[in-house]
Amino acid sequence: MSQLFPRWANSAVRAALIVGITLLAGAPIALLAWARSPSATGQYAIVEQPVAFSHPLHVNGERIDCRYCHAGAERSAMAGIPPTSACIGCHKEVVVNSVIFAPVRRSIAAAKPISWRRVNSLPDFVFFNHAVHTRKGIGCETCHGRVDMMSRVHQVAPLTMGWCLQCHRAPEQYVRPVEEITTMGWQPTRDQQTSPQALVEKYHVRSVTTCTACHR
Repeated sequence: MSQLFPRWANSAVRAALIVGITLLAGAPIALLAWARSPSATGQYAIVEQPVAFSHPLHVNGERIDCRYCHAGAERSAMAGIPPTSACIGCHKEVVVNSVIFAPVRRSIAAAKPISWRRVNSLPDFVFFNHAVHTRKGIGCETCHGRVDMMSRVHQVAPLTMGWCLQCHRAPEQYVRPVEEITTMGWQPTRDQQTSPQALVEKYHVRSVTTCTACHR
């Protein structure tokens, strides 16, 4: 190692140079590690919303299907959120006039949507299409987790390229019947017609790992 430095460099200078080179060499590795950490991906982060909407109450208590609020999940790239008017029809007047409903009333009065904060976010250089996945039998729970048990929804998966490729390389491990895509806690059965391989063939699911599939 000493031969890499000029003869004039004393031991202290050499030590400092070695430390500097080591830090520079390790910087890319440290950066890559950080980019995959929850601090960078947003995994597990608590997101405060303008309205205290309870998924457990609406999903478990009222049996409201995910697609009532996220109607685009089966037909477009974006799952979408409902117009504020969709919040009014189901509730009694005492709830509509409550303090917790104030943001909803303001939204309707001003004819402006509620400023919901995004929970799951992908970089701009990543293209993701909800409809492509749901039509092929990939359930909401696969990416979003047990939303029906979250008092406040958070991102459960890292959403990194490596995480996505796990499914792209072996889709048979994640596919389910399309009629069960919104079912939380779904478990596969022993029915041969709904076996993973049968569903992969039925929905023409391919193992897609080409760069242009997600980066366009």
